[in-house]
Amino acid sequence: MGDGNPVVVIGAGPTGLAAAAELVHRGLPVLVLEQGATAGAAVAEWGHVRLFSTWRDLVSPAAQTLLATTGWERPDDDAHPTGAEWVAHYLEPLAAALAPRVRFGATVVGVSRRGRGRVVDTGRADEPFTVRVRAAGGQERLLARAVVDASGTWGKPSPLGADGLPVPGETEAADRLTHRIPDLTDEEQRARYAGGTTAVVGRGHSALTTLVTLAGLVENHPGTRVVWVLRRDELGDTFGGGEADQLAARGDLGARAKAAVDSGRVRVVTGFRTAEARPTGGGVVLVDDSGQELEEARRVVALTGFRPDLSWLGEIRLGLDATLEAPVALAPLIDPNVHSCGTVYPHGAAELSHPEPGFYLAGMKSYGRAPNFLALTGYEQVRSIAAEIAGETEAASRVELTLPETGVCSGSGLDEEEPTAVDAGCCGGPAPVELTATRSTSP
Repeated sequence: MGDGNPVVVIGAGPTGLAAAAELVHRGLPVLVLEQGATAGAAVAEWGHVRLFSTWRDLVSPAAQTLLATTGWERPDDDAHPTGAEWVAHYLEPLAAALAPRVRFGATVVGVSRRGRGRVVDTGRADEPFTVRVRAAGGQERLLARAVVDASGTWGKPSPLGADGLPVPGETEAADRLTHRIPDLTDEEQRARYAGGTTAVVGRGHSALTTLVTLAGLVENHPGTRVVWVLRRDELGDTFGGGEADQLAARGDLGARAKAAVDSGRVRVVTGFRTAEARPTGGGVVLVDDSGQELEEARRVVALTGFRPDLSWLGEIRLGLDATLEAPVALAPLIDPNVHSCGTVYPHGAAELSHPEPGFYLAGMKSYGRAPNFLALTGYEQVRSIAAEIAGETEAASRVELTLPETGVCSGSGLDEEEPTAVDAGCCGGPAPVELTATRSTSP
């Protein structure tokens, strides 16, 4: 299958760079392809958000070993970095330590087998992968012995519609709608929200972070209103496990969001399934499937989850769960319709494999549409994957993972709502990212 070819890792986020470090540790050639201009480009887009996890859980063991050879100083294990700090103090130094194995400005537009389309069986497993890359100089074809897709889901947020489809008017209202947590430390962004009404759609940790952020504006800027739009009919366990949450910052976020609601700074609308986004002269009016209209909002923050982009994997034989778009063996372990406790069973190469030998989804993309991905999960995934690629069968199968529980264990994890996660990080990202974020930097 071309053992002289490198393992191609797609994405220079936390999981992708950890995969590269694991492969280097095993003496395997590796090439990381990142469409952004820097390491952690997706994480940088939510750089103002502070993580739930501390530095203790945000540095992969293989990366630590590699960085130690460069004189890198590990941050305080007990500190909670922002996304920007994670990039500056870990991801960028790690990419530098991996140089020249990391290429930026390289967008993967297709993956296949050399000379073998999806339907061809003969000699398929004996051929290397072909990876089509678009860069400044045009397109090129690279050969790979294996492919690890750690590109995340941050670039494909879910639309407003409760049926999973964009609602009428959503495209037309795009200039008044965002799928990102507002950065109110930026004066230009702050001006967009101060003194007007903002509708926040979604119930995950990104939504809670946004509510806490915007609630601070209500007190200091007259006329500022926040409307929280939920598909579920009641709040239930939306605020999480509080003091029972083993990630203290995550429990604190839920408590602060609850305080914002209880104080009246955030108005809650439940049982609202968006069916239309009607642009107006000054904003947008959300309409549900019964015809109920909300008050006009100047801005809509739609934190309705993320989904994987599979469009450029059409020639790869993927084994995906019909519901989550996650690997078939992994899906039952992470299904939010069943699991709501924040626990994830240990899993690695065996659960992440596909009918296409040597191809793996890792990181947030491996979760498909399931939320709440932790960096620790991604680091253990790629350790196991790297061991399998290197032929270390026993090490690949020896998967151990203990994650902090949310303190919430009450039936369905979804309850007709799609929790969100920031891709590639501590608890979701994403966002995204490969991650769910925690407290906002705003007061």
